[in-house]
Amino acid sequence: MAAARPICPQLSLPDVMPMPIAFSRHFKSLIAVLALLSIAAPVHAERFACSGRDLIAAMEQEDPARLASLRQAAEAEPNGRGLLWRVSKEGVAPSWLFGTMHMADPRVATLPAPAQAAFDKADTLVIETLDVLDPAKMTALMLERPELTMFTGSETLTDLIPEADRAMVAARLAARGVPLDSLRKTKPWLVAALVALPECELKRKAAGAPVLDLALAEAAKTGGKRLEGLESLTDQLEAMAGLPMDFHIHGLVETARLGDRLDDVIETMIVLYRAQEVGMFWPFFEAVLPDEAEAGEAGYAAFQERMIVARNGTMAERALPILARGNVFMAVGALHLPGRDGVVERLRQAGFTVEAVS
Repeated sequence: MAAARPICPQLSLPDVMPMPIAFSRHFKSLIAVLALLSIAAPVHAERFACSGRDLIAAMEQEDPARLASLRQAAEAEPNGRGLLWRVSKEGVAPSWLFGTMHMADPRVATLPAPAQAAFDKADTLVIETLDVLDPAKMTALMLERPELTMFTGSETLTDLIPEADRAMVAARLAARGVPLDSLRKTKPWLVAALVALPECELKRKAAGAPVLDLALAEAAKTGGKRLEGLESLTDQLEAMAGLPMDFHIHGLVETARLGDRLDDVIETMIVLYRAQEVGMFWPFFEAVLPDEAEAGEAGYAAFQERMIVARNGTMAERALPILARGNVFMAVGALHLPGRDGVVERLRQAGFTVEAVS
């Protein structure tokens, strides 16, 4: 039986909803981000201090043998190190692929110098979806397809949360200033977003601090670059809504149960991201997140296929004709890059040479 895991804030899904979407080993991407529907004026995001600690640094001191094991597992992950990749093919100007982290933390919300230079020279910017740049379009979709984000029948979230866990989930939401009863018709993967991110990150988003992908889109528009998207908001929401409800409920409960420990997980994710150790994420989750068996193989298999494998394939396939023009800067969530089914490997299979850039 596969272990079910809580939702942990993610790098992979774009900001497609007015709440964040998260991931873990078995919930790799379940949330999009609070207050990211519009690009607000720049704010001093660094003023919102976070309290999480780096668990890798702690492990280095307390359990170096365990850390060595995690690093060994990460080394086995194809394309598990690197954020910036040069994409080339004979007769075509080179393009660039960059892995982003969908958070407003200033440590991950700006491009490293080599990536910035590649972006500045590019004629075209590609991000996961352009729909996030049009709040009116997003609102229209919510009205046209309410079943993607809300319970439209007699079913309620409150009824679906196991009675033994209801008070705990309610308390966690209350700590964020949101009564559980006010969300009784909201799908659980959106509710999980309210407890998944640290308060400091939610404050950044509420203040209008953009994630990197959206900041790049604004810069591209200002600079006259062509702007392309790889997915639609409908694609993403249908994939999320199509996952088993038990899977979503269990993810919400386990996310709430983790409480403030999520701050440590997210801080560690940022540290690993900045070190370009993308292949370390899954081994890290295996080491620090609790094992449960309640979500089962069916939910995990559906999640892996819909939210990881299928989306990687869609992104790579839709990117091919754009990359064929050359001089493209493509920015997608960093966890879409590594692995045998990752975007890097899929582009290679399509005939491109894809090389990590230090």
